[in-house]
Amino acid sequence: MATEVISQSWLAGLATSLNVPEAAVRLLASILLGFPLALFHRYKLYGKEQTLQHIFFIISGLSIGYWNYGTDILHSAFSLCVTYLILKIVGGTNLSVIMSFIFNLTYLLVGYYTTSTEEYDIKWTMPQCVLTLRLIGLAFDLYDGRKKEEMLSASQKETALKSVPSFLEIAAYIYFPGSFLVGPQFSMNRYLKYVNGELRDPDSSNELPPCIVPGFLRALAGFGYIVVFQLGSMYVSDDYIVDSSFSNESFWKRWFLLGLWGRVNLYKYISCWLITEGVCIVFGITYNGKDENEVQRWDGCANVKLLVFENATQFNHYILSFNTNTNHWCAEYIYKRLKFLGSKFYSQAATLIFLAVWHGFHSGYYICFFIEFIIMYFEKDIGPVLNSNKKLQAHLSNPIIAVLVWFVMKIYTFVFMGYALIPFVLLKHSKYLQVFATFHFLGHILFMGYPLIAPFLKSLIRENRQRSHNE
Repeated sequence: MATEVISQSWLAGLATSLNVPEAAVRLLASILLGFPLALFHRYKLYGKEQTLQHIFFIISGLSIGYWNYGTDILHSAFSLCVTYLILKIVGGTNLSVIMSFIFNLTYLLVGYYTTSTEEYDIKWTMPQCVLTLRLIGLAFDLYDGRKKEEMLSASQKETALKSVPSFLEIAAYIYFPGSFLVGPQFSMNRYLKYVNGELRDPDSSNELPPCIVPGFLRALAGFGYIVVFQLGSMYVSDDYIVDSSFSNESFWKRWFLLGLWGRVNLYKYISCWLITEGVCIVFGITYNGKDENEVQRWDGCANVKLLVFENATQFNHYILSFNTNTNHWCAEYIYKRLKFLGSKFYSQAATLIFLAVWHGFHSGYYICFFIEFIIMYFEKDIGPVLNSNKKLQAHLSNPIIAVLVWFVMKIYTFVFMGYALIPFVLLKHSKYLQVFATFHFLGHILFMGYPLIAPFLKSLIRENRQRSHNE
């Protein structure tokens, strides 16, 4: 009891000095606990009897979960038990997928409904949302494992399960201390290969994989992003953009500050993902073969591609680089499974709706993903038309023009990513509508109005192409 009081006092003091919620400090401390656990596993349990490894992961994950959420951690245990029974009784069938999907998503939504406030909450529903995808994916993987090999995609062949894993294996998989709280997502097959000692260079003479340095370097990058986030939050906080002083700024300054605010908020997530990825690398579960230069890759659980993200000039670049594991999960288990709809447009819309529902009931999530949808529609619709205009592309090949275009596109993504994040971060309609109003809903007007002018705009571009051809 005394230790717990000291822990709470220390956390409260640190949270106050950093001006962040105590729950956020506790979450970060819990993620960092993964490093000593990874080192202990590396030198005492790596390559040892699998049952010992499973038990170690279960105890570690449950202990961290209890420290954060108390007895609410039992919600994850209940979901585990129900899903395991579904897989044992009807696993590998369409029914098992449907039952697992409905049960886990419904349980998560009930959790959101009973615990949600008007702010972003760090509660037991946070690891539960990670768990939800993991258990639904498990049912899909077992379903794929009952199909004929030639019916599976390359990705499905890597994740398909031929039989139901044991209860101990599934429990260790979901409570794995490097990913239990905030991800990243990875397949059951990757976990099983890891405890079997298969995720390492088979040609290496080293008994232990050389993953410590790459792991700590990745985490160090995460701490760099934390520093930038903290400094940025002091300049453009969430409270500031809903304050009257923000709306009184000049029009162009408001747009710049909005883009900066959006960037800072994204860095909050990136910093967390980089540190958790670092933990997973030190564990050794991220081994991903070798590159073309025969250098070992440790990006098997990477959740952000920093170079693509920082150099983004299209919204699609953000999708390709930000929260990549969740995006990959949605692509494999939602988007591609909706092929029967016969339309990429409908499949994408349904996938984004699922993502919004998975995040919770706040209207801000739905508005955010709607804005993402209309912006992506704009880019995918106009992009091929622009690329087909040879005369325009010839002009863009000029180095000076190319630099100018790059600069304009950077501003475009910088500003409108901030615009799209307004409802996602502020959540309440009274807050995000107020901020949208300070920008006269310009983003909505531009991207929702595009379909109305698209026929004229595309015909104009194609007409220019035709003139060039005639000349």
